[in-house]
Amino acid sequence: MRNERAWLAALGAIILFGLALRLVGIHNPILDHPGWRQGDTAAIARNFAELRFDVFYPQTDYDGPPPNYVELELQIVPFVAALGYKLLGVHEIFGRLVSIAFSLGTVAVLAYFARWLFFSRLAGLCAAFLYAVFPGSVYYGRTFTPDGTMAFFLTASLFAGTWWLLRPTPRRIPAWGDVACAGLLALAFLAKPVATLAVVPLLAVDYLRVDPRRALYQSRALLLVVPAAAVLLLYLRYVGSHAEWHWASGITEKHVLPSLLQALASPRALLAKSTLLCTQVSAMFATTIAGPAGFGIGALAFAFMPRARSRTLLYAWLAAGIAYAFVVVTVERVDYYLFPLLPLAALAAGGFLAALWERAPRTVLHCAGVALLAVAIVADNEAQILPYYRYRHAVYAAAKSLDRRLAPDALVVMAHYDPSVLYYINRKGWQEDPYLWTPFDEQSAIKKGARYFIAVEGTRLRRNAELYAWLQRFPLLEPPGLWPVYETDYAKMLPGAEERWREFRRAEKTGSSR
Repeated sequence: MRNERAWLAALGAIILFGLALRLVGIHNPILDHPGWRQGDTAAIARNFAELRFDVFYPQTDYDGPPPNYVELELQIVPFVAALGYKLLGVHEIFGRLVSIAFSLGTVAVLAYFARWLFFSRLAGLCAAFLYAVFPGSVYYGRTFTPDGTMAFFLTASLFAGTWWLLRPTPRRIPAWGDVACAGLLALAFLAKPVATLAVVPLLAVDYLRVDPRRALYQSRALLLVVPAAAVLLLYLRYVGSHAEWHWASGITEKHVLPSLLQALASPRALLAKSTLLCTQVSAMFATTIAGPAGFGIGALAFAFMPRARSRTLLYAWLAAGIAYAFVVVTVERVDYYLFPLLPLAALAAGGFLAALWERAPRTVLHCAGVALLAVAIVADNEAQILPYYRYRHAVYAAAKSLDRRLAPDALVVMAHYDPSVLYYINRKGWQEDPYLWTPFDEQSAIKKGARYFIAVEGTRLRRNAELYAWLQRFPLLEPPGLWPVYETDYAKMLPGAEERWREFRRAEKTGSSR
């Protein structure tokens, strides 16, 4: 009992330390990294609260007048944040707090998971500490994004599923156990479909737990996987039926699958994709996700795996994660896409460190050395993600200023790709590349209600001579701010606008339009 209380106290201290790390920059605007993803997530949360409070109808702020429904994973973090918005108003900190809660929940789950898997209380504490201080889990564990939530349900479902598969089979398996494990797995799939890689370790554990020659219909893992997969497919089909933006299927069809098919058809493409995996992708994991120390300890753990209830689980999880990174992350080279491997790294490294400690001397100097090493690892991890906290204060101030100055509920065209900036301008409309946007596009937007053109990328707009010349028919919003803002209302059109436009066209024919 005394040992158990000490273990719980140590786990509590680790969670509190992890909380302190995640509170850094919690009041930052969501313009910090990754602004694009946070902007979309925050907009979806606000639209849940202000437009349609229905988790199956997520919508962003752009692509024209609302509603702008999108095909995405189940929006757990935005929907929970929207509950807070309903009670206390729109404050992005709610989204960050939800992410922190799931991140710290993963710390606790890993503590029990590693303790059970490696027969060691110390392994549980080591795994919890590592996940609490990994740079990726610290930083993305406080961003307004779904990855920390996915990691929580992925870890919990693999823990529950492995425990359920490896326990002695009773004469009659209680139905609630199957339902609970399948429910956790379904939530993992829904939180982000990348969690479907959990199928590989679960099937591997089930296949090898007794007799590999068993008939397929005797598989207990299929009782978990099939219902969870069915729930995911039904959700994606339903959301996709009314979505205008098909992100999940669109990225897969337009980017991921073509790259994979090309690699399978061409040895040169296969070599190039494999090289990316071994260089850029592994470098991302070894810096801003697991950190150099976490990557190194994790590699040693898999090379010298200690005794565990199921090494199959760990190696199959690793194989599935590497295959996923090869297929997806070599195309979409974003570090947080490697999040499914982060709990695995903490789990394996925790077991390895516990086994190493049991064989090491227990002197005061040795303990002091371990403490100093832990401090150095935490400091190095924080250094890896320090640039992620930075954001442009002038951009935030300019966006908030426009929110106060623009007509309420006006539609806008923002000449810049960044939902986080549009989020703080607090208007619906379009976000576009000013170099590719044309006068015809702008006229179409105006017919649909656009009343402002916000030239965030002024230099790029001026390179688009045709659009720049066409916009000169409209007055600029006064007083000028950080960005020129054209009032695209035909009732406010400047005198002589058509004459100037025809003059531009004549000059264009002679090659002097710029």
